[in-house]
Amino acid sequence: MPFSEFLGNARVVSALRGMLASERVPHAMLFAGPHGVGKFTLARMFAQAANCERLRDDFCGECSNCQRIGQLTDTAPLIERGLAERGESADAAAVERTPLLLGPHPDVWAVVPDPIRLKNPVARPVLHVGQLRAVQRAAYFKPEGRRRVFILDGAETMRRDHSNIFLKILEEPPETATLILLATNSHALLPTIRSRCLQFYFVPLAPAEVEQILHRRTELSVPQRKLAAQLAEGRAGVALATDVAEAVELRRSVLKALDAAMDASSPAELFAQTERLAKGQKVPFETILELFYSLLTDLLELSAGCRDPVLRNPILGKELAALSDRLDPSWVPRAVQALDELEGRLRRNINRQLGLDAVVLSLAEPQLDR
Repeated sequence: MPFSEFLGNARVVSALRGMLASERVPHAMLFAGPHGVGKFTLARMFAQAANCERLRDDFCGECSNCQRIGQLTDTAPLIERGLAERGESADAAAVERTPLLLGPHPDVWAVVPDPIRLKNPVARPVLHVGQLRAVQRAAYFKPEGRRRVFILDGAETMRRDHSNIFLKILEEPPETATLILLATNSHALLPTIRSRCLQFYFVPLAPAEVEQILHRRTELSVPQRKLAAQLAEGRAGVALATDVAEAVELRRSVLKALDAAMDASSPAELFAQTERLAKGQKVPFETILELFYSLLTDLLELSAGCRDPVLRNPILGKELAALSDRLDPSWVPRAVQALDELEGRLRRNINRQLGLDAVVLSLAEPQLDR
């Protein structure tokens, strides 16, 4: 698949092609934007184009280099193989001694947050110091092809003290290597790292573009594609991984928790709602928080009386409208602030359910006082 088939963020694609054509490739780039908008896909494409045996500012997808690097299109088998080789009962020393590195081609590595175990992965995978040190050593090796490319997914998950290891590479960059950092929140990175990278910001795709990708890569019906595109909010990667029925039911569960907090339900009922969300879901807890923000945005638009609001959760339009009619306008900003505080505490590894319990209780308390 050449660059021309990448949908969305055309300015970023054009800039990358210009770099390759002029052979003025930076030593470090930062791709920032929401999860699922194509950051990893475009980084992989760039790696293919930087090493394609036939083309300069694009890739053929057929030469040996393109095909080997193309194995990064689906990282799941590579991650599974790496974890299996390290062993299911790996301790902390083994994790650092045998870092998880996805390298189908000697010049191109993808480094992803390490789930540690295959059967029982950790709740919050991060980039480990062993992975960063491996990149630090390998970045200065002479490439077999034209350029070494290191893709660091989830760059914001590296610990700040470990970030200094990565900073050393950026301070003395190798001439024949490019490091591409991928982050959903670029401000979670050290300012000294951001300042040494050429930064690109990815925006969500138009719904029609997401539907086009779903049509190309899935067998969903037209109504299912439309609904999946709406629920993904412009993130094609999220849409491809979405079970529409499960996604709708999860949103209903989150809305029930907000409804219970607004109506000042009993603590037992509130805790039952948060337990289902924190422990009974297949998706990461961070995704649950995203849904809270998404539903609160819809409630804010409806309660503010916006004319013809474009809801992020249109399938729940009736429930959201009914809830907004009972809404105190000051309640939504307080809910957002409480979620912001919870998101900050998650970086310090607090208990997720207890944190969510505290949020819904804080939102219910003023109602109880009245």
